Amino acid sequence: MCGVCGFWAADLPSATAARDRLQVMSDAIVHRGPDGSGLWHDAPTGVGFAHRRLSIIDLSESGLQPMRSTSGRFTICFNGEVFNFEALRHELARLGAAPKWRGHSDTEVMLAAIEHWGLEGAVGRFVGMFAFALWDSQERTLSLVRDRLGIKPLYWSSTPNGLCFGSELKSLTPFPGFSTRIDRRAVAEYLGTYCVPAPRSIYDGTSKLEPGTIATFTSAKGSPTFTRYWSAAEVARAGLRTPFRGTEREAVDELDRLVREVVGLRMVADVPLGAFLSGGIDSSTVVAMMQAQSSRPVHTFSIESDNPAYDEGAASRAVAAHLGTHHTPLVVTAKDSLAVIPKLPLMYDEPFADSSQIPTFLVSQLARRSVTVALSGDGGDELFGGYNRHVYGPRVWAWHQRVPKVARWAAARAMQTLSPSTLDALYTKGSERLPFLPALRVPGYKVHKLASVMTADSPDAIHAKLAGHWQSGDGVLAQGDIAQAPLIEDLGQADVAHRMMYRDLVSYLPDDILTKVDRASMAVSLEARVPLLDHRLVAFAWSLPLELKVRGSVGKWALREVLSRYVPSSLVSGPKMGFGVPIADWLRGPLADWVEDLIEPGRMRREGFFSVDVVHRRWQQLKSNGQPWHNHLWDVLMFQSWLRAHPSA
Repeated sequence: MCGVCGFWAADLPSATAARDRLQVMSDAIVHRGPDGSGLWHDAPTGVGFAHRRLSIIDLSESGLQPMRSTSGRFTICFNGEVFNFEALRHELARLGAAPKWRGHSDTEVMLAAIEHWGLEGAVGRFVGMFAFALWDSQERTLSLVRDRLGIKPLYWSSTPNGLCFGSELKSLTPFPGFSTRIDRRAVAEYLGTYCVPAPRSIYDGTSKLEPGTIATFTSAKGSPTFTRYWSAAEVARAGLRTPFRGTEREAVDELDRLVREVVGLRMVADVPLGAFLSGGIDSSTVVAMMQAQSSRPVHTFSIESDNPAYDEGAASRAVAAHLGTHHTPLVVTAKDSLAVIPKLPLMYDEPFADSSQIPTFLVSQLARRSVTVALSGDGGDELFGGYNRHVYGPRVWAWHQRVPKVARWAAARAMQTLSPSTLDALYTKGSERLPFLPALRVPGYKVHKLASVMTADSPDAIHAKLAGHWQSGDGVLAQGDIAQAPLIEDLGQADVAHRMMYRDLVSYLPDDILTKVDRASMAVSLEARVPLLDHRLVAFAWSLPLELKVRGSVGKWALREVLSRYVPSSLVSGPKMGFGVPIADWLRGPLADWVEDLIEPGRMRREGFFSVDVVHRRWQQLKSNGQPWHNHLWDVLMFQSWLRAHPSA
């Protein structure tokens, strides 16, 4: 795991100037690789690479980057891990295509694979998470490559002085001619998804390379040619077209085998390794598979909250005790969490408003004290139907088709008559009298969310309302309206649940979840691995019929069945929390002055991004009667905080 950056300069700077420029770009992302750095510059072409190293596999100098292939044709600058490098190494040897190995790094194997199979042929064989730049001195082309699911980030920008690229935006901004002009379309999409979705970035003229894509440049100023070497839509359509035909038991057996395999592959490291353990289905499954393949207790880490409504400590401790892991919990107070907030704008480079970014950073910080690599359970929800919208979205849409629009809108208005705090109190009293009611966190907010969904007119609109905060027509933008990021491809006639899962897989997962995990973990120089996003497991998940994912009101049925072989179901049967934090309480309480400062009317009008009237109306409604605008306001506040931390934007 590392950080990469570089350029193809049109102005052909001197070797000294080029290396100085690369060093400044590299220094901006030292947190991604504190163990070492490397520079490479090809003076005749103006191509330069810089690499920050976090040593994970082959800690010797043989693993240093940028690295040239044995023939000298290819030079690579690589961030990530190719987990099947040993198998590829043996295959190359069997084919007589192995060079004289200098070390045992995956980077060296990648170069040999590219020499033998070509770039696209090699990348199709890689199992892992990666973002890399490759210079082909024979063809005089520069290729940028990103892994299939978008686990590792890669930005690129065309400037008057040439092309620049990097793992994070902060490594691009020192390049001469880089524009920090804000893309207002990106702001509109950010308000719809609380992150800036690919291929956009917050800066006009700068893009994120999309998952599963190769961008090939033939000149410093030319436009790239894009090649999609892996398509989530094709994988999803193939799985739906040819579903798994075995019995339920056979499906669970195969899922058990696959999860064990992909987890085991990601346990290879030359440094200490552990795992995040929330006590939920996904992280518990990953840890169970790790412990089943380890001869010693696995190091596990969890965050516990001093707020009972957001605390998963009991569940994580119970799972850890059952599996026999070496568990390290950390009880986090509001003060601990609030101390993270000033760091977020620089940590994320772009406006980013998933509030679980706070506990994700804290658990990464905790883990880094003991290990250099941590496995995470991310991806299980998107693949196996784990979100409420996958379970209830199809039912809501079926209800929409039966109930006249006028009646739906009337019901929505009636449900929003009482404030969320009042509904919370009524639900709590009701659950005391009626113990069969499900345990729900923030029930009032969920009632208001459901009310907003009643006004949707399509499955995609239902997903947008369930997954997003601000909606089209809210009037929050000073110019224009909220924009939902378009999908790359569609699934056609797929059922509603699978359509929602697909939208999450290609947008919410890479743009929100994986961005959150990458920035939070790399901020403390921790490598986070996500075994459930092995592309072979993704393909198998899409082949499972819906009834093996969503059964009744329960999602992730097949994954739960696998976990029950290792952990009693009673230990992981609580309500899903998903690293929640009490944002509403913080905004009304200890963060109130911070809020008032960031949304000061005069400054907001001068900046010209948001409607002062809309923002302040919702702020007053949150403060006075607890109306559920905390997530909406967090979106605005994270943008305002980012804008203040990047005054040149």
